[in-house]
Amino acid sequence: MSTLDVARAELALAVLYLNKAEARDKICRAIQYGSKFLSDGQPGTAQNVDKSTSLARKVFRLFKFINDLHALISPNAPGTPLPLILLGKSKNALLSTFLFLDQIVWLGRTGIYKNKERTELIGRISLFCWMGSSICTTLVEIGELGRLSGSLKKLEKELKNTDKHKNEQYQSKVQKSNERSLALIKAGMDIVVAVGLLQLAPKKVTPRVTGAFGFVSSLISCYQLLPSQPKIKAS
Repeated sequence: MSTLDVARAELALAVLYLNKAEARDKICRAIQYGSKFLSDGQPGTAQNVDKSTSLARKVFRLFKFINDLHALISPNAPGTPLPLILLGKSKNALLSTFLFLDQIVWLGRTGIYKNKERTELIGRISLFCWMGSSICTTLVEIGELGRLSGSLKKLEKELKNTDKHKNEQYQSKVQKSNERSLALIKAGMDIVVAVGLLQLAPKKVTPRVTGAFGFVSSLISCYQLLPSQPKIKAS
C-alpha cells in the first residue's frame, strides 16, 4: 500500500473513533482530571479548566442512563453464576441512577434548577452511586478473571502436547483475561477518584491524587474505546 493509502486508513480510524460520543467524553475526562492534578485544588487557570470541562461532560451524558437501564433488564450470558449476575445488575442499577441524578446536577450547575443546596446533596448521592457501581465492577471483574483462569488451566491441560499459543480459543481467552485485568485496574482507580471527589479521606486522597488516578483511568477508557485495526492485505 502507498503512504497515502495508509494515511487515509489511519484518518478513517481517527474519524470513526472521534465520532463516538463516549470517546469524546473520555477525552474531556482526561483533560478534566489532568487539570485537577495540575491545580491541586488551588484557584487558577487549571481549576477553571477542570470545572468547565466537568460541566461540559455532563451534556455528553444526557439520557445515557438508558444504556444501563437496558442492560439491567437484559438477560445474562448463559452459565453466569448467580453472585456475578447480582453484582452485575447492581452495577447497572447504581450507574443508571448516577447518570440520571447527574442530569439534575447539570440543571443545577447551569442555573435552570434553582435549589443550590439540594443540587449539592443530589451531587453527593450520585457520586456515592458511582462509587458503588465501581465497587461492583471490581468484584465482577475479579470473579470473571477467576472463571477465566480456571478455564485457561483446563484448556492448557487439553493442549499439553501442542503449541497453545497457536490455538485460537486459547488466544481468545488470554485476550479476554487481559481486557478484564485492565478493566479491574480502571475500576479500582475509579473507586479512589470517587473517594477523592466525596472527600472521604481528604488527607490521603488529595485533589492531586484524585486528578492523577482520574487521568490514568481516563486514558485506559480512551484505549478501551479504540476501534480494532483492520487487517490490510499486502498488494
